[in-house]
Amino acid sequence: MINKPIDTGRLGTIRCLIAPEPRTTLEGEQRRDREGNPLWITGLVVRQLEGRRLEEIHVVTSGQPQGLIEGGEVRVTDLWGNDWEIDGRSGTTYRAAAITPVQGSAGGSAPAPAAGPRGKSAGGDA
Repeated sequence: MINKPIDTGRLGTIRCLIAPEPRTTLEGEQRRDREGNPLWITGLVVRQLEGRRLEEIHVVTSGQPQGLIEGGEVRVTDLWGNDWEIDGRSGTTYRAAAITPVQGSAGGSAPAPAAGPRGKSAGGDA
């Protein structure tokens, strides 16, 4: 298994899909890294720079990411992918040094209606 760095600057918009949860063993105990820090897993959705394609990834961090809200835009620091194969199954695991909220991210709120002619809302009643 080879760790591969991922250039997040080329990914487009990244949003929190599922808030951080403890990464657990089959017995329900929280997993820890080599230094003994608790591991957390966060579901993210990545919208590519061009087009409408979305990818869902689950990213593991040492320590709980703070301030993330589902739907909010996030910044991922030092993202690595690791391809694996076990018993005929395969996939990619993702690790990051940190996941932080982007300041001013609107989260799941709807965008404001665009202004129409004469500064009136294009969305209806004025």
